[in-house]
Amino acid sequence: MKNIKFEDMPKAVELILENITAIADILNQQELHSRFQDPESLMTRKETAEYLKIDLSTLWSWTKKGKIKCYGISNRRYYKRSDIEKALVLLNK
Repeated sequence: MKNIKFEDMPKAVELILENITAIADILNQQELHSRFQDPESLMTRKETAEYLKIDLSTLWSWTKKGKIKCYGISNRRYYKRSDIEKALVLLNK
């Protein structure tokens, strides 16, 4: 991006903003991934649903049925990664 002309500035700024947004998305994904590495760390409902790639209503249903353990503080619910991995069942083909 050397020798940018004044008339090219709006396009250059747009390109820079797109790159910044892409970098921010990558950093957010890495931060979320690193939080999932500690088996005893607590995850929110949203983080747990993202980790399992399911909808929040499915997570609620599984919690209600006792398939996944849930921990609470006041009216907030949290899930341990280790409990989620224990709930996973190997399927035979």
